[in-house]
Amino acid sequence: MTNNGLRTPKAAAIAGIVFSALVLVAFGLLRISIPADTSEPTTWLSGQAGTIALALNLIPFAGIAFLWFIGVLRDRLGQHEDRLFATVFLGSGLLFLALLFSAAAVVGAILIAFAARPDQPIDPDTFSFVRTLAFNLMNVYAIKMAGVFMISTSTVAVYTGFVPRYIAFLGHGLALVLLLGSHYLTWSFFAFPLWVLLLSIQILIDNYRKPAEPVAR
Repeated sequence: MTNNGLRTPKAAAIAGIVFSALVLVAFGLLRISIPADTSEPTTWLSGQAGTIALALNLIPFAGIAFLWFIGVLRDRLGQHEDRLFATVFLGSGLLFLALLFSAAAVVGAILIAFAARPDQPIDPDTFSFVRTLAFNLMNVYAIKMAGVFMISTSTVAVYTGFVPRYIAFLGHGLALVLLLGSHYLTWSFFAFPLWVLLLSIQILIDNYRKPAEPVAR
């Protein structure tokens, strides 16, 4: 008996929802924990280290869910998958995760360095460099790869119709915003997980509307 249960659209939807929820929570915690004025890093690190650590610990699990989302979504497309867009789809998704993990590792390095010597003041210039590095990894490079992922996924959606066209058109629009303005819009990193959440919910709704397929024996 061959069980195709793990390859159903429902699996992709659940993985996408888990990814979106974890990333939104992690980004939200980082957003409220890291102030705009970081001239005194030692002061806010001592009070927010636990919250930041929690946010960083959520990111690897979000990455696992995103990998599952990519895999099951490709399986759903099956023979409709175009090689060009499949390559861009998979490559941009993996690059997004790599850059997301890199940014998280940079922020984690700040926490580890602070925890090792909590009584020693952090050099403001070094901290400014590390913070800028993490910001650029996430808000410039990772977000732009997310935009490429959205464009490739939305284009495939238009041609195959595996989700309603409004989601594909919304994905194209948000992707352009991320590609052109992510460095200037502080809220831009929320757009990608929210779009994945919308896509996943729509896939889940479509899955329940369709009659269940018989299991092959």
